[in-house]
Amino acid sequence: MYVVLIVLVGLERVAELVVSLRNASWSFARGGVESGRGHYPFMVVLHTGLLAGCLVEAAHRPFVPALGWSMFVVVLLSQGLRWWCIAVLGHQWNTRVIVVPGLRLVARGPYRWLRHPNYVAVVAEGIALPLVHTAWITAVVFTVLNIPLLAVRIRAEEAALKAALVE
Repeated sequence: MYVVLIVLVGLERVAELVVSLRNASWSFARGGVESGRGHYPFMVVLHTGLLAGCLVEAAHRPFVPALGWSMFVVVLLSQGLRWWCIAVLGHQWNTRVIVVPGLRLVARGPYRWLRHPNYVAVVAEGIALPLVHTAWITAVVFTVLNIPLLAVRIRAEEAALKAALVE
């Protein structure tokens, strides 16, 4: 069943990319400017590695029900938060940093409380998804590599938003 979960998360990532491509076209048609391209390939490799690491490591780990089911709930909640962010940002959401100059900063939904709620979902999922099947090495490696990536990503987003958006 864990393989099914990982495949479903992989398909969810494909759905994100489809939405992202559509939104990128929308943004570029309205003068959108892309920033921070340098970190994007590393992000793709890291997130792909998360899924692969889950499968490889879980093949050698037991399923521990108390841990597995609680982490499964965290995975579901992180997916819910991720898609809430996507829905609230609408055409402005993207896996890349593309900002349309002159648009207002979104301050509704989870953005009422957090500046970058999608990254809360990414961090939670990066820990919880491997731990559904006790793949603790994958959880640690992903988290440790994700920290500097998120630092770079958030700096790129903040700079792009400051330059282009009306608050």
